[in-house]
Order: sequence, then C-alpha cells, then structure tokens
Amino acid sequence: MGKVTATAERTIDAPVERVRELVADYAETRPKLLTEHYRDYEVSEGGVGAGTKASWKLQATSKRVRDVAATVTEPSPGTFVETDANSSMVTTWTVTASGERSLVRIETSWDGAGGIGGFFEKTFAPGGLKRIYDGVLGKLAEIV
Repeated sequence: MGKVTATAERTIDAPVERVRELVADYAETRPKLLTEHYRDYEVSEGGVGAGTKASWKLQATSKRVRDVAATVTEPSPGTFVETDANSSMVTTWTVTASGERSLVRIETSWDGAGGIGGFFEKTFAPGGLKRIYDGVLGKLAEIV
C-alpha cells in the first residue's frame, strides 16, 4: 500500500483575499463549485473555514463512490485542509497570491490499495481526480 496523490491548480483572475473568502465558504460558494461528480453535499457544522464539517458523495468513476465526512482546519491563512473521517483521504486547498491574481491548488492524498488493484489505483486515480478538480477550479474562475 502506497500513498496516492492527485493535484490540480489554476490561476484565478482575482485578488487573493477574495479567492480565499470564496474557497473558505463551504455553505454558499462550495455547492456552486461542485461538478456532476458530487452529490448529497451537506454542511453539518460551521460553514466558513476552520471548524466546518461537511459531507458528500464523490462519484470518481461509474463504479467508485466515496462517502466523505470532512472536517476543515486552516493551519495557515489560505490553506484549508479537509480530513475525511471515513478514510485516510486528506484534501488541501491552498490559495496564494500570484501578483494581482491568485493561484489555487487542490491536492488530495490517501493510502492506496495493495497488489494489482493498488497499481491501477496509483496509475489512473490521480488523473481522474485531476479532471474532476479542473472542473471545480473552472467553476471557481467563473464565480469570481
């Protein structure tokens, strides 16, 4: 079993403060960012930044659905870490200044399966998740 990591990033044409505010808003903004791969999204505590608890189903492939129960922390300004209570999955959103614009990076890692299944997971899952995140970041760019 090895660590599997998927990453996507995009430069958003807006000031870093505005983009951080939108990314931290799990109650109003986040549902607008989700692609068709997400369903049953719900905020159960908080709603903005650290302390937020949210859940959703992520349909990564036609056969693979992950039930996510995330708790959000903000270890530093502009870094939002979603830790899944149902698995080893951790997703980190990082929003940094890039001149007058913002660079948004989403990175998810988890403990992969062993054996041949683990080989295929490590080979194909990062690309699939990156495509999903590219869609999410595209929606963020539109909202800004």
